[in-house]
Amino acid sequence: MNNTETVKAGLKKRYAREKRFQFYGKAAVMSGFVFLIFLLFDITTKAIPAFSITEILLEVPMDRSSLGLSTDTSVSIDDEAIAAIDYAGLVKKSLRSQFPEATKRKDKKLLYRLMSGSAEYELRQLIIDDPGLIDGEPLSIWFKADDDVDTFYKLKRNTSRIKAQQVEFIASLKTESRIRTALNWDFFTNGDSREPEQAGIKGALLGSFWTLLVTLMVSLPVGIAAAIYLEEFAPQNRLTDFIEININNLAAVPSIVFGLLGLAVFINFFGMPRSVPLVGGLVLSLITLPTIIISSRAAIKSVPPSLREAALGLGASHMQMVFHHVLPQAMPGVLTGAIIGMAQALGETAPLLMIGMVAFIVDVPDGVLDSATVLPVQIFLWADSPESAFTALTAATILVLLAFLTVMNALAILLRNYFERQR
Repeated sequence: MNNTETVKAGLKKRYAREKRFQFYGKAAVMSGFVFLIFLLFDITTKAIPAFSITEILLEVPMDRSSLGLSTDTSVSIDDEAIAAIDYAGLVKKSLRSQFPEATKRKDKKLLYRLMSGSAEYELRQLIIDDPGLIDGEPLSIWFKADDDVDTFYKLKRNTSRIKAQQVEFIASLKTESRIRTALNWDFFTNGDSREPEQAGIKGALLGSFWTLLVTLMVSLPVGIAAAIYLEEFAPQNRLTDFIEININNLAAVPSIVFGLLGLAVFINFFGMPRSVPLVGGLVLSLITLPTIIISSRAAIKSVPPSLREAALGLGASHMQMVFHHVLPQAMPGVLTGAIIGMAQALGETAPLLMIGMVAFIVDVPDGVLDSATVLPVQIFLWADSPESAFTALTAATILVLLAFLTVMNALAILLRNYFERQR
């Protein structure tokens, strides 16, 4: 075999290896893409039921006798009398009038379990907001159904928690067009609840907002300032080498270690309250600082040395050169690293569990010192709940969290492109 044939045989083998490598690469990409699509499809199909809620229409009498008030029209009805009305009994009375055949105690008990526990509070708030409804015509009100009824009606799947008599009640309501599914606005406007049909993510959303706000206010200026100092002003000695090594090591430390540090320092030593966004933000700041410092240093280092030399040659001081020329050029990388760090903080759970943000919080936080939880912890809490209706709420909250992460990463790309065009 001559040299030409040897070269051709070698080239043929090399091209074959390259094609195999390309095939393996494409197969790996497609496998990851297929798994991602499957995961998103599974989450989405489980989450869809959470965005709707089953409601039952009841006719609620508004006469004084039914409300348990004085029938003497000359007697005025004050706030105390309105608060004393038996709203739960009024809802039950409306149900019994809808199903007069339910006369046995067992049947009545099953009948009452069709309604959510929030029905009496909705009725109470309705009358408090408009006392003029008293002595008026009976009200037709759509009340939330119980979570078991909601799951059964939406998924058309019987469960052990729904009895045969309740199925008959639901069929009767459907025949009379007194049961429906509506958009579940409470999912976005309510705080957490033990009852799935009343639970929402507003508390977790605002908790995440306040926590990330504290994280941003602490980690961004400190991280950028540290990166500028280490890259532009710090002398090259053993101390700065030690600092750089430890910054790189901190980026690889498990997040739960930062949670233990926050528990020991912020809560036990400084006496800060548990389960508040202020402490959560400080702990997440410790996690995001290494990411912001490393990415900012890389962005500052990528600025061409000629730009520094030109600025200094024209008479600019070292600080003017850094802040007027180097930092604006490095801003795309700095902001990209900062937003990626914030996205990492948004998805953290373990360190927040250590500082008590796993508590059951019903009220929506109004500031950084109010008790709160965050979206990842809310997912953790609902995923551990025994009621099947929480499965849909968990998947829906995961979708909301993924949407936030997607928006933050898209924002990082847009900001990077914007500042690159400004160069």
